[in-house]
Amino acid sequence: MKRRLAAILSADAAGYSRLSRDDELGTLTALREIWESLLDPAVAGHGGRVVKMMGDGALVEFSSAVDAVESAIAFQLSMQNRNEQQSSKVRIEFRIGINLGDVIVDGDDILGDGVNVAARLESLAPVGGVLISNTVHEQIKGKVDFVFSDAGDLELKNLPAPVHAWSWTAGNSHADGPMPGPKGYEDVPSIAVLPFQSMPSDPEQEYFADGLVEDIITTLSKLSDLRVIARNSTFAFKGQAVDVREVARQLGVRYLLQGSVRHGTNRMRVSAQLIDARDGTHVWAERYDRSIEDIFAVQDEITLVVVTEMQVKLTEGEQARLRYTTTGSVEAWTHWVQGLSHFNRAVTKENMSAALACWLKAVALDPESASLNAMVGFIHYLDTRFGWWDDRLAAEEKAQDYAGRAMQLDPNNADANVTSSLSMLLKGRHEEAAALARRAVQLAPGSAHAATMACFVLAFAENAEEAIPLGERALKLSPKFPGYFLGTVGNAYRLAGRMEEAISAFKAYHAINPGFGLVDLVLIHEQAGRHEDALEDVALLLSLRRNFTIKGWAQTQFRADRQGLQKDMDSLVAAGLPME
Repeated sequence: MKRRLAAILSADAAGYSRLSRDDELGTLTALREIWESLLDPAVAGHGGRVVKMMGDGALVEFSSAVDAVESAIAFQLSMQNRNEQQSSKVRIEFRIGINLGDVIVDGDDILGDGVNVAARLESLAPVGGVLISNTVHEQIKGKVDFVFSDAGDLELKNLPAPVHAWSWTAGNSHADGPMPGPKGYEDVPSIAVLPFQSMPSDPEQEYFADGLVEDIITTLSKLSDLRVIARNSTFAFKGQAVDVREVARQLGVRYLLQGSVRHGTNRMRVSAQLIDARDGTHVWAERYDRSIEDIFAVQDEITLVVVTEMQVKLTEGEQARLRYTTTGSVEAWTHWVQGLSHFNRAVTKENMSAALACWLKAVALDPESASLNAMVGFIHYLDTRFGWWDDRLAAEEKAQDYAGRAMQLDPNNADANVTSSLSMLLKGRHEEAAALARRAVQLAPGSAHAATMACFVLAFAENAEEAIPLGERALKLSPKFPGYFLGTVGNAYRLAGRMEEAISAFKAYHAINPGFGLVDLVLIHEQAGRHEDALEDVALLLSLRRNFTIKGWAQTQFRADRQGLQKDMDSLVAAGLPME
Protein backbone atom coordinates (compact mmCIF):
# COMPACT_ATOMS: atom_id res chain seq x y z
CA MET A 1 0.00 0.00 0.00
CA LYS A 2 1.21 3.47 -0.90
CA ARG A 3 0.94 6.38 1.50
CA ARG A 4 1.20 10.12 0.93
CA LEU A 5 0.50 13.39 2.69
CA ALA A 6 -2.56 15.16 1.31
CA ALA A 7 -5.06 17.91 2.04
CA ILE A 8 -8.48 16.26 2.03
CA LEU A 9 -11.72 18.14 1.41
CA SER A 10 -15.01 16.51 2.33
CA ALA A 11 -18.23 18.21 1.19
CA ASP A 12 -21.84 17.27 1.85
CA ALA A 13 -25.23 18.83 1.07
CA ALA A 14 -27.08 19.92 4.24
CA GLY A 15 -30.72 18.86 4.43
CA TYR A 16 -30.41 16.73 1.32
CA SER A 17 -32.94 14.14 2.52
CA ARG A 18 -35.66 16.77 2.88
CA LEU A 19 -34.91 18.31 -0.51
CA SER A 20 -34.88 14.91 -2.18
CA ARG A 21 -38.13 13.95 -0.49
CA ASP A 22 -39.83 17.10 -1.76
CA ASP A 23 -38.48 16.82 -5.33
CA GLU A 24 -36.10 13.94 -5.97
CA LEU A 25 -35.58 14.49 -9.71
CA GLY A 26 -35.24 18.27 -9.39
CA THR A 27 -32.75 17.94 -6.53
CA LEU A 28 -30.62 15.40 -8.39
CA THR A 29 -30.61 17.59 -11.50
CA ALA A 30 -29.64 20.68 -9.49
CA LEU A 31 -26.91 18.75 -7.69
CA ARG A 32 -25.42 17.50 -10.95
CA GLU A 33 -25.40 21.04 -12.31
CA ILE A 34 -23.66 22.30 -9.15
CA TRP A 35 -20.94 19.64 -9.44
CA GLU A 36 -20.29 20.47 -13.09
CA SER A 37 -20.56 24.25 -13.07
CA LEU A 38 -19.28 25.18 -9.59
CA LEU A 39 -17.37 22.40 -7.83
CA ASP A 40 -15.36 21.08 -10.78
CA PRO A 41 -14.04 24.55 -11.78
CA ALA A 42 -13.25 25.43 -8.15
CA VAL A 43 -11.27 22.18 -7.77
CA ALA A 44 -9.53 22.33 -11.15
CA GLY A 45 -8.64 25.99 -10.69
CA HIS A 46 -6.70 25.10 -7.54
CA GLY A 47 -4.99 21.93 -8.75
CA GLY A 48 -7.23 19.46 -6.93
CA ARG A 49 -8.55 16.01 -7.86
CA VAL A 50 -12.09 14.82 -7.27
CA VAL A 51 -11.55 11.39 -5.75
CA LYS A 52 -15.19 10.35 -5.78
CA MET A 53 -18.75 11.61 -5.70
CA MET A 54 -21.08 10.11 -3.14
CA GLY A 55 -24.57 11.19 -4.14
CA ASP A 56 -24.90 14.42 -2.19
CA GLY A 57 -21.24 14.55 -1.18
CA ALA A 58 -17.76 14.74 -2.62
CA LEU A 59 -14.24 13.76 -1.57
CA VAL A 60 -11.45 15.87 -3.05
CA GLU A 61 -7.67 15.63 -2.72
CA PHE A 62 -5.12 18.46 -2.93
CA SER A 63 -1.35 18.51 -2.62
CA SER A 64 -1.55 21.90 -0.86
CA ALA A 65 -3.59 22.97 2.18
CA VAL A 66 -3.74 26.52 0.79
CA ASP A 67 -5.25 25.25 -2.48
CA ALA A 68 -7.77 23.12 -0.59
CA VAL A 69 -8.96 26.06 1.54
CA GLU A 70 -9.12 28.55 -1.34
CA SER A 71 -11.02 26.01 -3.45
CA ALA A 72 -13.51 25.35 -0.64
CA ILE A 73 -14.19 29.04 -0.06
CA ALA A 74 -14.47 29.76 -3.79
CA PHE A 75 -17.08 27.01 -4.03
CA GLN A 76 -19.03 28.21 -0.98
CA LEU A 77 -19.08 31.81 -2.21
CA SER A 78 -20.23 30.65 -5.64
CA MET A 79 -22.99 28.67 -3.94
CA GLN A 80 -24.00 31.76 -1.97
CA ASN A 81 -24.34 33.74 -5.21
CA ARG A 82 -26.34 30.90 -6.76
CA ASN A 83 -28.66 30.60 -3.76
CA GLU A 84 -29.46 34.31 -3.81
CA GLN A 85 -31.32 33.58 -7.04
CA GLN A 86 -33.23 30.60 -5.64
CA SER A 87 -36.34 30.28 -3.51
CA SER A 88 -35.47 29.33 0.08
CA LYS A 89 -37.39 26.06 -0.39
CA VAL A 90 -35.04 24.74 -3.10
CA ARG A 91 -31.69 26.17 -2.01
CA ILE A 92 -28.91 23.61 -1.66
CA GLU A 93 -26.26 24.46 0.95
CA PHE A 94 -23.08 22.60 1.79
CA ARG A 95 -20.86 21.86 4.75
CA ILE A 96 -17.15 21.41 4.07
CA GLY A 97 -14.43 19.88 6.26
CA ILE A 98 -10.71 19.96 5.46
CA ASN A 99 -7.85 18.03 7.05
CA LEU A 100 -4.17 17.64 6.29
CA GLY A 101 -2.92 14.13 6.98
CA ASP A 102 -1.49 10.82 5.85
CA VAL A 103 -3.68 8.84 3.44
CA ILE A 104 -3.57 5.33 2.04
CA VAL A 105 -3.75 5.14 -1.76
CA ASP A 106 -5.99 2.39 -3.12
CA GLY A 107 -6.11 2.79 -6.91
CA ASP A 108 -7.93 6.08 -7.49
CA ASP A 109 -9.36 6.04 -3.96
CA ILE A 110 -7.82 7.32 -0.71
CA LEU A 111 -8.44 5.93 2.77
CA GLY A 112 -7.25 6.31 6.34
CA ASP A 113 -7.46 8.59 9.36
CA GLY A 114 -6.65 11.68 7.31
CA VAL A 115 -9.85 11.12 5.32
CA ASN A 116 -11.89 10.22 8.39
CA VAL A 117 -11.01 13.43 10.20
CA ALA A 118 -12.03 15.51 7.17
CA ALA A 119 -15.38 13.70 7.05
CA ARG A 120 -15.99 14.22 10.78
CA LEU A 121 -15.12 17.93 10.49
CA GLU A 122 -17.55 18.25 7.59
CA SER A 123 -20.40 16.90 9.73
CA LEU A 124 -19.78 19.68 12.29
CA ALA A 125 -19.08 22.50 9.82
CA PRO A 126 -21.48 25.47 9.66
CA VAL A 127 -23.97 25.34 6.79
CA GLY A 128 -22.44 27.32 3.97
CA GLY A 129 -19.10 27.33 5.77
CA VAL A 130 -15.79 25.51 6.14
CA LEU A 131 -14.29 23.78 9.20
CA ILE A 132 -10.55 22.99 9.10
CA SER A 133 -8.22 21.11 11.42
CA ASN A 134 -5.45 22.94 13.24
CA THR A 135 -2.85 21.26 11.01
CA VAL A 136 -4.48 22.94 8.02
CA HIS A 137 -4.71 26.27 9.84
CA GLU A 138 -0.98 26.19 10.62
CA GLN A 139 -0.23 25.78 6.91
CA ILE A 140 -2.46 28.61 5.65
CA LYS A 141 -1.52 31.35 8.14
CA GLY A 142 -0.71 34.51 6.20
CA LYS A 143 -1.27 32.76 2.88
CA VAL A 144 -5.01 33.12 2.29
CA ASP A 145 -7.25 36.19 2.20
CA PHE A 146 -9.85 34.91 4.65
CA VAL A 147 -10.38 34.94 8.42
CA PHE A 148 -10.98 31.72 10.37
CA SER A 149 -12.50 31.78 13.86
CA ASP A 150 -11.15 29.50 16.58
CA ALA A 151 -13.69 26.67 17.04
CA GLY A 152 -11.78 25.10 19.95
CA ASP A 153 -11.20 21.40 20.65
CA LEU A 154 -13.90 19.22 19.09
CA GLU A 155 -14.84 15.69 20.05
CA LEU A 156 -15.08 13.79 16.75
CA LYS A 157 -16.97 10.51 16.45
CA ASN A 158 -14.81 7.36 16.69
CA LEU A 159 -11.61 9.36 17.21
CA PRO A 160 -9.69 8.90 20.47
CA ALA A 161 -8.61 12.52 21.03
CA PRO A 162 -10.20 15.92 20.43
CA VAL A 163 -9.22 17.80 17.27
CA HIS A 164 -8.59 21.55 17.42
CA ALA A 165 -10.51 23.22 14.59
CA TRP A 166 -11.06 26.59 12.94
CA SER A 167 -14.23 27.81 11.24
CA TRP A 168 -15.02 30.11 8.30
CA THR A 169 -18.42 31.37 7.15
CA ALA A 170 -19.32 33.84 4.41
CA GLY A 171 -19.74 36.53 7.08
CA ASN A 172 -16.03 36.43 7.95
CA SER A 173 -14.04 39.32 6.54
CA HIS A 174 -11.08 39.11 4.18
CA ALA A 175 -7.96 39.11 6.32
CA ASP A 176 -5.76 41.05 3.95
CA GLY A 177 -8.49 42.57 1.80
CA PRO A 178 -9.61 46.19 1.72
CA MET A 179 -12.04 46.13 4.63
CA PRO A 180 -11.43 49.24 6.75
CA GLY A 181 -14.07 51.95 6.41
CA PRO A 182 -13.49 55.70 6.54
CA LYS A 183 -12.00 57.01 9.75
CA GLY A 184 -14.53 57.43 12.53
CA TYR A 185 -17.19 55.52 10.60
CA GLU A 186 -17.59 53.04 13.46
CA ASP A 187 -18.67 55.86 15.77
CA VAL A 188 -22.04 56.43 14.08
CA PRO A 189 -25.19 54.36 14.80
CA SER A 190 -25.46 51.26 12.65
CA ILE A 191 -28.40 49.16 11.47
CA ALA A 192 -29.21 46.18 9.28
CA VAL A 193 -32.72 45.83 7.85
CA LEU A 194 -33.36 42.09 7.52
CA PRO A 195 -35.74 40.68 4.89
CA PHE A 196 -39.33 40.92 6.06
CA GLN A 197 -41.20 37.63 6.14
CA SER A 198 -43.96 37.29 3.56
CA MET A 199 -47.08 35.75 5.09
CA PRO A 200 -48.20 33.35 3.89
CA SER A 201 -44.91 32.26 2.33
CA ASP A 202 -45.54 32.65 -1.40
CA PRO A 203 -42.60 33.07 -3.80
CA GLU A 204 -44.83 34.96 -6.22
CA GLN A 205 -45.67 37.55 -3.54
CA GLU A 206 -42.26 37.86 -1.87
CA TYR A 207 -41.39 40.81 -4.09
CA PHE A 208 -43.86 42.97 -2.12
CA ALA A 209 -42.09 42.39 1.21
CA ASP A 210 -38.66 42.60 -0.43
CA GLY A 211 -39.54 45.88 -2.11
CA LEU A 212 -40.68 47.39 1.17
CA VAL A 213 -37.35 46.48 2.80
CA GLU A 214 -35.37 47.74 -0.18
CA ASP A 215 -37.12 51.12 0.01
CA ILE A 216 -36.47 51.44 3.74
CA ILE A 217 -32.76 50.69 3.20
CA THR A 218 -32.58 53.20 0.34
CA THR A 219 -34.22 55.95 2.40
CA LEU A 220 -32.03 55.35 5.46
CA SER A 221 -28.89 55.38 3.30
CA LYS A 222 -29.49 59.08 2.60
CA LEU A 223 -28.34 59.91 6.15
CA SER A 224 -24.71 60.77 6.84
CA ASP A 225 -24.78 59.91 10.57
CA LEU A 226 -26.10 56.38 10.12
CA ARG A 227 -24.38 53.27 8.75
CA VAL A 228 -26.91 51.12 6.90
CA ILE A 229 -25.90 47.65 5.70
CA ALA A 230 -26.64 47.08 2.00
CA ARG A 231 -29.42 44.71 0.94
CA ASN A 232 -27.09 42.19 -0.73
CA SER A 233 -25.64 41.52 2.73
CA THR A 234 -28.86 41.46 4.75
CA PHE A 235 -30.69 39.34 2.17
CA ALA A 236 -28.11 36.59 2.68
CA PHE A 237 -30.22 35.74 5.76
CA LYS A 238 -33.50 35.51 3.86
CA GLY A 239 -35.58 32.49 4.81
CA GLN A 240 -33.38 31.65 7.80
CA ALA A 241 -34.22 31.48 11.50
CA VAL A 242 -31.59 33.88 12.81
CA ASP A 243 -29.89 34.62 16.11
CA VAL A 244 -30.02 38.42 16.17
CA ARG A 245 -26.77 38.73 18.12
CA GLU A 246 -24.88 36.50 15.69
CA VAL A 247 -26.29 38.35 12.66
CA ALA A 248 -25.36 41.68 14.23
CA ARG A 249 -21.85 40.36 14.90
CA GLN A 250 -21.41 39.20 11.32
CA LEU A 251 -22.67 42.47 9.87
CA GLY A 252 -20.98 44.70 12.44
CA VAL A 253 -24.09 46.59 13.58
CA ARG A 254 -25.82 47.44 16.83
CA TYR A 255 -29.45 47.53 15.65
CA LEU A 256 -31.57 45.16 13.56
CA LEU A 257 -34.95 45.91 11.99
CA GLN A 258 -37.14 42.84 11.42
CA GLY A 259 -40.71 42.47 10.27
CA SER A 260 -43.39 40.65 8.35
CA VAL A 261 -45.88 41.54 5.63
CA ARG A 262 -49.30 40.08 4.91
CA HIS A 263 -51.21 41.59 2.04
CA GLY A 264 -54.27 40.93 -0.05
CA THR A 265 -55.87 42.75 -2.95
CA ASN A 266 -56.61 45.98 -1.09
CA ARG A 267 -55.28 45.61 2.45
CA MET A 268 -51.92 44.94 4.07
CA ARG A 269 -50.60 44.26 7.54
CA VAL A 270 -47.00 45.26 8.19
CA SER A 271 -45.31 44.38 11.50
CA ALA A 272 -41.92 45.86 12.34
CA GLN A 273 -39.60 45.73 15.33
CA LEU A 274 -36.31 47.44 16.11
CA ILE A 275 -33.92 45.32 18.18
CA ASP A 276 -30.82 46.36 20.12
CA ALA A 277 -28.50 43.44 19.36
CA ARG A 278 -26.31 44.06 22.39
CA ASP A 279 -28.88 42.43 24.65
CA GLY A 280 -31.65 41.38 22.25
CA THR A 281 -34.20 43.83 23.66
CA HIS A 282 -36.99 45.34 21.56
CA VAL A 283 -36.49 49.08 21.30
CA TRP A 284 -39.71 49.60 19.36
CA ALA A 285 -42.43 47.52 17.70
CA GLU A 286 -45.51 48.44 15.73
CA ARG A 287 -48.18 46.86 13.52
CA TYR A 288 -49.78 48.72 10.62
CA ASP A 289 -53.17 47.60 9.30
CA ARG A 290 -53.63 49.78 6.25
CA SER A 291 -54.88 50.04 2.71
CA ILE A 292 -52.38 49.06 0.02
CA GLU A 293 -52.49 52.71 -1.06
CA ASP A 294 -50.82 53.64 2.25
CA ILE A 295 -47.64 51.64 1.54
CA PHE A 296 -45.54 54.80 1.09
CA ALA A 297 -46.85 56.39 4.28
CA VAL A 298 -46.00 53.21 6.20
CA GLN A 299 -42.45 53.30 4.85
CA ASP A 300 -42.08 56.92 5.93
CA GLU A 301 -43.40 56.18 9.42
CA ILE A 302 -41.06 53.23 9.91
CA THR A 303 -37.95 55.13 8.79
CA LEU A 304 -38.82 58.16 10.91
CA VAL A 305 -39.35 56.05 14.04
CA VAL A 306 -36.09 54.13 13.43
CA VAL A 307 -33.91 57.24 13.19
CA THR A 308 -35.70 58.79 16.18
CA GLU A 309 -35.20 55.72 18.36
CA MET A 310 -31.55 55.45 17.33
CA GLN A 311 -31.07 59.16 18.10
CA VAL A 312 -29.63 59.92 14.67
CA LYS A 313 -28.82 63.60 14.17
CA LEU A 314 -30.39 64.97 10.98
CA THR A 315 -29.39 68.02 8.99
CA GLU A 316 -32.13 70.16 7.51
CA GLY A 317 -31.49 68.65 4.05
CA GLU A 318 -31.61 65.12 5.43
CA GLN A 319 -34.94 65.79 7.10
CA ALA A 320 -36.33 66.69 3.69
CA ARG A 321 -34.79 63.58 2.10
CA LEU A 322 -36.13 61.23 4.76
CA ARG A 323 -39.20 60.48 2.70
CA TYR A 324 -39.99 57.82 0.14
CA THR A 325 -39.79 59.44 -3.31
CA THR A 326 -39.38 56.73 -5.96
CA THR A 327 -43.00 56.88 -7.14
CA GLY A 328 -46.41 57.88 -5.85
CA SER A 329 -48.20 55.24 -7.91
CA VAL A 330 -48.86 51.90 -6.21
CA GLU A 331 -49.20 50.21 -9.59
CA ALA A 332 -45.88 51.65 -10.77
CA TRP A 333 -44.30 50.66 -7.43
CA THR A 334 -45.50 47.09 -7.94
CA HIS A 335 -43.67 46.88 -11.28
CA TRP A 336 -40.68 48.62 -9.68
CA VAL A 337 -40.24 46.06 -6.91
CA GLN A 338 -40.88 43.15 -9.29
CA GLY A 339 -38.00 44.50 -11.37
CA LEU A 340 -35.82 44.73 -8.27
CA SER A 341 -36.27 41.00 -7.69
CA HIS A 342 -34.48 40.43 -11.01
CA PHE A 343 -32.01 43.32 -10.77
CA ASN A 344 -30.64 42.15 -7.43
CA ARG A 345 -29.60 38.79 -8.85
CA ALA A 346 -26.40 38.22 -10.81
CA VAL A 347 -25.63 40.83 -13.48
CA THR A 348 -26.59 38.77 -16.53
CA LYS A 349 -28.34 39.62 -19.77
CA GLU A 350 -31.38 37.55 -18.74
CA ASN A 351 -31.77 39.10 -15.28
CA MET A 352 -31.29 42.65 -16.50
CA SER A 353 -33.71 42.09 -19.40
CA ALA A 354 -36.40 40.96 -16.94
CA ALA A 355 -35.72 43.97 -14.69
CA LEU A 356 -35.88 46.38 -17.64
CA ALA A 357 -39.23 44.98 -18.80
CA CYS A 358 -40.73 45.65 -15.36
CA TRP A 359 -39.21 49.11 -15.03
CA LEU A 360 -40.37 50.26 -18.44
CA LYS A 361 -43.92 49.45 -17.32
CA ALA A 362 -43.31 51.44 -14.14
CA VAL A 363 -41.98 54.46 -16.07
CA ALA A 364 -44.96 54.34 -18.41
CA LEU A 365 -47.25 54.62 -15.37
CA ASP A 366 -45.16 57.33 -13.67
CA PRO A 367 -42.98 59.13 -16.23
CA GLU A 368 -42.28 61.92 -13.70
CA SER A 369 -40.26 59.64 -11.38
CA ALA A 370 -36.58 60.54 -11.33
CA SER A 371 -35.57 57.24 -9.71
CA LEU A 372 -37.45 55.11 -12.24
CA ASN A 373 -35.95 56.99 -15.19
CA ALA A 374 -32.50 56.77 -13.61
CA MET A 375 -32.62 53.00 -13.10
CA VAL A 376 -33.91 52.36 -16.64
CA GLY A 377 -30.95 54.45 -17.77
CA PHE A 378 -28.64 52.36 -15.59
CA ILE A 379 -29.76 49.17 -17.37
CA HIS A 380 -29.00 50.80 -20.72
CA TYR A 381 -25.57 51.78 -19.36
CA LEU A 382 -24.94 48.10 -18.58
CA ASP A 383 -26.05 47.22 -22.11
CA THR A 384 -23.56 49.76 -23.47
CA ARG A 385 -20.78 48.22 -21.42
CA PHE A 386 -21.51 44.56 -22.09
CA GLY A 387 -23.17 44.71 -25.53
CA TRP A 388 -26.31 42.69 -24.75
CA TRP A 389 -29.12 43.96 -27.03
CA ASP A 390 -28.57 47.18 -28.96
CA ASP A 391 -25.39 48.22 -30.69
CA ARG A 392 -23.31 50.18 -28.23
CA LEU A 393 -24.05 53.60 -29.75
CA ALA A 394 -27.84 53.07 -29.53
CA ALA A 395 -27.56 51.77 -25.96
CA GLU A 396 -25.41 54.75 -24.99
CA GLU A 397 -27.97 57.19 -26.39
CA LYS A 398 -30.77 55.52 -24.40
CA ALA A 399 -28.69 55.65 -21.22
CA GLN A 400 -28.03 59.36 -21.75
CA ASP A 401 -31.67 60.15 -22.56
CA TYR A 402 -33.01 58.50 -19.40
CA ALA A 403 -30.23 59.94 -17.25
CA GLY A 404 -30.87 63.43 -18.60
CA ARG A 405 -34.60 63.06 -17.98
CA ALA A 406 -33.95 61.92 -14.38
CA MET A 407 -31.69 64.91 -13.70
CA GLN A 408 -34.28 67.32 -15.11
CA LEU A 409 -36.92 65.84 -12.82
CA ASP A 410 -34.78 65.88 -9.66
CA PRO A 411 -31.12 66.98 -9.69
CA ASN A 412 -30.91 65.98 -6.01
CA ASN A 413 -31.80 62.34 -6.65
CA ALA A 414 -28.86 60.04 -5.91
CA ASP A 415 -29.83 57.46 -8.57
CA ALA A 416 -30.08 60.21 -11.19
CA ASN A 417 -26.58 61.42 -10.32
CA VAL A 418 -25.15 57.88 -10.42
CA THR A 419 -26.56 57.12 -13.87
CA SER A 420 -25.65 60.56 -15.21
CA SER A 421 -22.12 60.07 -13.93
CA LEU A 422 -21.83 56.77 -15.79
CA SER A 423 -23.37 58.35 -18.87
CA MET A 424 -20.71 61.07 -18.86
CA LEU A 425 -18.05 58.39 -18.45
CA LEU A 426 -19.32 56.67 -21.61
CA LYS A 427 -18.96 59.95 -23.51
CA GLY A 428 -15.42 60.47 -22.26
CA ARG A 429 -16.40 63.58 -20.28
CA HIS A 430 -14.43 62.47 -17.24
CA GLU A 431 -14.46 65.68 -15.18
CA GLU A 432 -18.25 65.93 -15.40
CA ALA A 433 -18.55 62.23 -14.57
CA ALA A 434 -16.38 62.67 -11.48
CA ALA A 435 -18.38 65.68 -10.25
CA LEU A 436 -21.67 63.80 -10.59
CA ALA A 437 -20.21 60.75 -8.81
CA ARG A 438 -19.14 62.91 -5.87
CA ARG A 439 -22.60 64.47 -5.75
CA ALA A 440 -24.29 61.04 -5.68
CA VAL A 441 -22.25 60.07 -2.63
CA GLN A 442 -23.14 63.33 -0.89
CA LEU A 443 -26.84 62.67 -1.51
CA ALA A 444 -26.70 59.04 -0.34
CA PRO A 445 -23.67 58.69 1.96
CA GLY A 446 -24.88 55.34 3.27
CA SER A 447 -25.46 53.76 -0.14
CA ALA A 448 -23.05 50.98 -1.06
CA HIS A 449 -24.23 51.23 -4.69
CA ALA A 450 -23.46 54.95 -4.91
CA ALA A 451 -20.08 54.44 -3.23
CA THR A 452 -18.89 51.60 -5.45
CA MET A 453 -20.09 53.34 -8.64
CA ALA A 454 -18.30 56.53 -7.57
CA CYS A 455 -15.15 54.50 -6.94
CA PHE A 456 -15.47 53.05 -10.44
CA VAL A 457 -15.93 56.45 -12.10
CA LEU A 458 -13.27 58.34 -10.13
CA ALA A 459 -10.63 55.66 -10.74
CA PHE A 460 -11.17 55.85 -14.52
CA ALA A 461 -11.24 59.66 -14.33
CA GLU A 462 -7.64 59.71 -13.02
CA ASN A 463 -8.70 60.22 -9.39
CA ALA A 464 -7.73 56.76 -8.13
CA GLU A 465 -6.55 57.89 -4.68
CA GLU A 466 -9.85 59.69 -4.13
CA ALA A 467 -11.72 56.58 -5.34
CA ILE A 468 -10.15 54.18 -2.84
CA PRO A 469 -11.94 55.34 0.36
CA LEU A 470 -15.26 55.09 -1.48
CA GLY A 471 -14.54 51.54 -2.60
CA GLU A 472 -13.58 50.67 0.96
CA ARG A 473 -16.76 52.33 2.24
CA ALA A 474 -18.86 50.13 -0.08
CA LEU A 475 -17.21 47.03 1.41
CA LYS A 476 -17.91 48.29 4.92
CA LEU A 477 -21.55 48.99 4.09
CA SER A 478 -21.94 45.52 2.62
CA PRO A 479 -19.96 42.93 4.64
CA LYS A 480 -21.34 40.16 2.39
CA PHE A 481 -20.40 42.16 -0.67
CA PRO A 482 -20.73 40.90 -4.25
CA GLY A 483 -17.46 40.12 -6.00
CA TYR A 484 -17.49 43.13 -8.30
CA PHE A 485 -17.10 45.43 -5.27
CA LEU A 486 -13.61 43.94 -4.89
CA GLY A 487 -12.96 44.35 -8.61
CA THR A 488 -13.89 48.02 -8.40
CA VAL A 489 -11.72 48.89 -5.41
CA GLY A 490 -8.95 46.62 -6.75
CA ASN A 491 -8.92 48.64 -9.97
CA ALA A 492 -8.56 51.84 -7.92
CA TYR A 493 -5.68 50.31 -5.94
CA ARG A 494 -3.92 49.25 -9.16
CA LEU A 495 -4.32 52.62 -10.88
CA ALA A 496 -3.07 54.33 -7.71
CA GLY A 497 0.02 52.09 -7.70
CA ARG A 498 -0.90 50.24 -4.50
CA MET A 499 -0.14 46.83 -5.97
CA GLU A 500 -0.10 44.62 -2.87
CA GLU A 501 -3.58 45.78 -1.90
CA ALA A 502 -4.69 45.36 -5.51
CA ILE A 503 -3.40 41.77 -5.61
CA SER A 504 -5.24 40.95 -2.40
CA ALA A 505 -8.50 42.42 -3.75
CA PHE A 506 -8.26 40.65 -7.12
CA LYS A 507 -7.46 37.29 -5.55
CA ALA A 508 -10.50 37.66 -3.32
CA TYR A 509 -12.60 38.68 -6.36
CA HIS A 510 -11.53 35.50 -8.15
CA ALA A 511 -12.39 33.45 -5.06
CA ILE A 512 -15.95 34.78 -5.12
CA ASN A 513 -16.43 34.84 -8.91
CA PRO A 514 -13.95 32.36 -10.42
CA GLY A 515 -12.24 33.84 -13.47
CA PHE A 516 -12.77 37.50 -12.58
CA GLY A 517 -9.92 39.61 -11.27
CA LEU A 518 -7.45 37.45 -13.17
CA VAL A 519 -6.97 39.96 -16.02
CA ASP A 520 -5.75 42.51 -13.50
CA LEU A 521 -3.41 39.95 -11.90
CA VAL A 522 -1.97 39.25 -15.37
CA LEU A 523 -1.36 42.99 -15.78
CA ILE A 524 0.26 43.41 -12.38
CA HIS A 525 2.54 40.40 -12.76
CA GLU A 526 3.50 41.10 -16.39
CA GLN A 527 4.29 44.76 -15.71
CA ALA A 528 6.33 43.81 -12.64
CA GLY A 529 8.46 41.46 -14.76
CA ARG A 530 6.96 38.31 -13.21
CA HIS A 531 6.23 36.68 -16.56
CA GLU A 532 5.90 33.13 -15.22
CA ASP A 533 3.26 34.25 -12.70
CA ALA A 534 1.45 36.08 -15.51
CA LEU A 535 1.46 32.92 -17.64
CA GLU A 536 -0.13 30.95 -14.79
CA ASP A 537 -2.83 33.62 -14.48
CA VAL A 538 -3.43 33.50 -18.24
CA ALA A 539 -3.85 29.71 -18.25
CA LEU A 540 -6.35 29.87 -15.38
CA LEU A 541 -8.22 32.80 -16.96
CA LEU A 542 -8.66 31.06 -20.32
CA SER A 543 -9.76 27.83 -18.63
CA LEU A 544 -12.58 29.69 -16.86
CA ARG A 545 -13.45 32.37 -19.45
CA ARG A 546 -12.84 30.71 -22.77
CA ASN A 547 -14.31 33.56 -24.83
CA PHE A 548 -12.10 36.24 -23.29
CA THR A 549 -10.46 38.69 -25.71
CA ILE A 550 -8.37 41.80 -25.10
CA LYS A 551 -10.61 43.75 -27.50
CA GLY A 552 -13.74 42.82 -25.55
CA TRP A 553 -12.05 43.73 -22.26
CA ALA A 554 -10.88 47.10 -23.60
CA GLN A 555 -14.46 48.05 -24.50
CA THR A 556 -15.33 47.97 -20.77
CA GLN A 557 -12.45 50.27 -19.79
CA PHE A 558 -13.46 53.96 -19.89
CA ARG A 559 -10.15 55.43 -18.78
CA ALA A 560 -9.19 59.03 -19.32
CA ASP A 561 -5.57 57.86 -19.52
CA ARG A 562 -5.62 56.37 -23.04
CA GLN A 563 -1.85 55.85 -23.06
CA GLY A 564 -2.14 53.85 -19.86
CA LEU A 565 -4.90 51.73 -21.38
CA GLN A 566 -2.76 51.04 -24.47
CA LYS A 567 0.12 50.03 -22.21
CA ASP A 568 -2.18 47.59 -20.42
CA MET A 569 -3.36 46.11 -23.71
CA ASP A 570 0.26 45.66 -24.82
CA SER A 571 1.00 43.86 -21.54
CA LEU A 572 -1.93 41.48 -22.05
CA VAL A 573 -0.64 40.70 -25.56
CA ALA A 574 2.84 40.05 -24.18
CA ALA A 575 1.38 37.66 -21.62
CA GLY A 576 -0.23 35.63 -24.41
CA LEU A 577 -3.92 36.61 -24.23
CA PRO A 578 -5.80 36.73 -27.56
CA MET A 579 -6.58 40.12 -29.08
CA GLU A 580 -9.82 38.93 -30.76
